[in-house]
Amino acid sequence: MDKRKIIYWLPRILSIAFVLFLSLFSLDVVGEYSGWELVVAFLMHLLPSIFLLVVTAIAWKYDLVGAIVFLGFAIFYISAVGLDRHWSWYAAISGPTAIVGILFLANWLQDRKLK
Repeated sequence: MDKRKIIYWLPRILSIAFVLFLSLFSLDVVGEYSGWELVVAFLMHLLPSIFLLVVTAIAWKYDLVGAIVFLGFAIFYISAVGLDRHWSWYAAISGPTAIVGILFLANWLQDRKLK
């Protein structure tokens, strides 16, 4: 497979995989709520996943948007959680988003170079 195709597809596939991973965390509300409260809590926990899924759809055509938002999300998560956690806390969420952002940036730079 061509290097350009790998750089093109890798951030898209990884961003979808990350959104699925992030969505798993919304399942923690199942035992705590019931009825409409469960639906509302589930949707609230899915908001970051929905946001990143929309960004992935936009970044499919505009790589720079994906780079900025995914890198921004990684920084935002660290600042929102605070710096008093174990490093693995950040690596699980900010690490993959930063990697996806860097890959979107690499594809954007590659496209600029070709044009």
